[in-house]
Amino acid sequence: MKKRKKGRKLSRKSNQRRALLNSLARELFLREKIKTTEAKAKEVSGFAEKQITKAKIGNLSSRRLLARRFSPEVVKKMIDEIAPRYKDRKGGYTRIIKMGPRRSDGARMAIIELVK
Repeated sequence: MKKRKKGRKLSRKSNQRRALLNSLARELFLREKIKTTEAKAKEVSGFAEKQITKAKIGNLSSRRLLARRFSPEVVKKMIDEIAPRYKDRKGGYTRIIKMGPRRSDGARMAIIELVK
């Protein structure tokens, strides 16, 4: 019996998809607000929230896990600025605001941002 698979393919192979999520999450953490397509925003939301949860732990093990995916400046910002902001929050660190379609190809656009 065919079962549903979790996540979107985003018309990419698995390694390209992983790289896309890493780069979108990196920009989200550095800028705290990015504009992208709705499907990419929904995918990166769950990914980013898991990374913030790891950053909230803040021990050496979690730093090393984050350092595998992100540059040192991103890890430092996540652990020193972003994680303390959400220490009392159980989840829901991101917000997706839907926008109108893109003019060129009609893709549905959205803004994803970190909740203050």
